[in-house]
Order: sequence, then structure tokens, then C-alpha cells
Amino acid sequence: MSFSSETKNELARVKDIDVNDKQAELSAIVRMSGTIQFAGLRKINVKITTELNSVARRVFKLLKKEFNIETTISVNKNQMLKRNNSYVLMVKSENGAEKLLKKLGILEDRDGFFPTNCIPKEIFEDDILKKAYLRGAFLGGGSISDPEKNYHMEFVTNNEDYANSLRDLINSFGLNSKIVARKNSFVVYLKESEQISDLLSMIGAYQALLSLQSTKIVKEMRNNVNRIVNCETANLSKTVNAAVRQVENIKLIQNKIGISSLPENLQEIALLRVENEDMSLKELGEMLNPPISKSGVNHRLKKIEQIANDLK
Repeated sequence: MSFSSETKNELARVKDIDVNDKQAELSAIVRMSGTIQFAGLRKINVKITTELNSVARRVFKLLKKEFNIETTISVNKNQMLKRNNSYVLMVKSENGAEKLLKKLGILEDRDGFFPTNCIPKEIFEDDILKKAYLRGAFLGGGSISDPEKNYHMEFVTNNEDYANSLRDLINSFGLNSKIVARKNSFVVYLKESEQISDLLSMIGAYQALLSLQSTKIVKEMRNNVNRIVNCETANLSKTVNAAVRQVENIKLIQNKIGISSLPENLQEIALLRVENEDMSLKELGEMLNPPISKSGVNHRLKKIEQIANDLK
């Protein structure tokens, strides 16, 4: 099961929310995953579609307990490989579809069918209602990437005005969601792990939040280890290449003019380097009598390199 589905399953089990919160959540679910069907003169049905059984059960219970609305549920089996079945809940005209949509703020509360394209203003006036609405929006049309791969959370809508309203609702919590057009949809998205974590916490997806943070810590540790290893590898390669070059310089001097022609302090370090090609500059310095620092050894080897270059 995907990380996104696990998150929705967790949210579908959220309990202890009052009637107003349930209505706000259902409003978002229906807005994101519902469609209106005309069923005759002044009659409409509402169809709500989801790929998750847990979400279908939650919507069914909300409609039954909070609105006393009977619904029918059907399962559409997808024959294509790697595609989930979809669950379809139908609220028919005779069961109060029009009244439901007006109660949820999806249709204007006046005679006729006039859809609204914005989130009801009363939602914006209460932080708890805002969080409940965002939970419903995620259940109805949201998704989140596996944090092992990347950090991305999005809400897919089919109306630009509604996308703007949803973005404003998310950003009212100090977040920075943005909108991008994708084919015939408008996608509200977040890409920063901290902001995704904040939103998961707001809507009650605490297990998903812990999983994301745990994965983030592991990824950061892995990246730090790789960075250290790469740095050490680069330093080791640099040290080995320098040692090879130093030995070549000393052999060149030996063949051209002889090591004995060098000053005594350079002779001493030249012989040590040839005999100990794998040693670091610090280790070479400690072998001298008296010992000298790493920078002192490097200074002498630089002088040897200059002599070798002159001989070339």
C-alpha cells in the first residue's frame, strides 16, 4: 500500500470530532471527489467516488449519522493491471441530494442549482473547522509522495477559483502552498518537508507525520555519512597523488644530480619519503629527529619539488 493510501486510512479513522467539524470535512470530500448528475426536471443526484474502502465507509457513516441520508454503494472493478477498484456512493434526489449540497455550501442556498466556487466563509473563521476541512480535502482529492523518494503533497481540483480558495485556506496557517495547472486540473501543492509535516499534524495524520520525520532523519544521516565518506575519499586520493608526485620528484633528482647534492634537511625528508610512500606528512614529521610539524614537512617537500622542476 502506498504512503498516500496509508495516510488516508489513518485520517479515515479520526474520531472525537463534533458535528460542525464533520460537516466541514464532508463538504470538502464531496467538493473534491463528488460530481452532480441531473436526474430529471429540477432533480439532481450526487455521486462520490473514492479508491479507498476506508474513505467510502467514512462518507457513508457521515451521511447516515449526521444527515440521516441513505446512500447506495457500488464497486467498480478495474480490469487494468495495477489499478485499484473504485467505490461509488450515490445520494439520489429523493434522498435529499439538493438539500445536502446546499447544507455543505457547494450549492447556493436559493431556488435553483447555482454552484459555489469557493470554500464557505464560515470555515475561514474557525481554526478547528479549517483543519477539519483540510482533512476532508485530502481524503477527497489529496495525495502525498513516499518521503523515501521526495517531499510532495498535493490537492487536485477542477476549478481555478476553488484552487485559489483552498490555497488561501492552507496558507492561513502560515504555510506556503502554490498552484500549478495540470491538464484540465488545478493542483494546490506543498514541497517542503517541514510544511508538509505541519499540515499532517493539523489534519490529524500523526502516524504519517512520525513516519515522514523518521524517514527524513535517516535520509539526512545517510547523506551526512556519504558526504563524510566522499570527503575522506577525496582527501585520501589527494594525499596519495601528492605522495606519488613527491617520490617521482625525488627519483628525478637522484638520477640527475644525486640526493647527496641536496641540503642535509632535504636529504633527510627525501629518504624518509621514498622509504615510506604511504605515510602522511604528519607521520613523516614525527619520524624526524627532532620532529617537525606537518607544515614543516610540506615546506621541505615543496623545495624538493621546485628543484625537480628546475631540473626538468
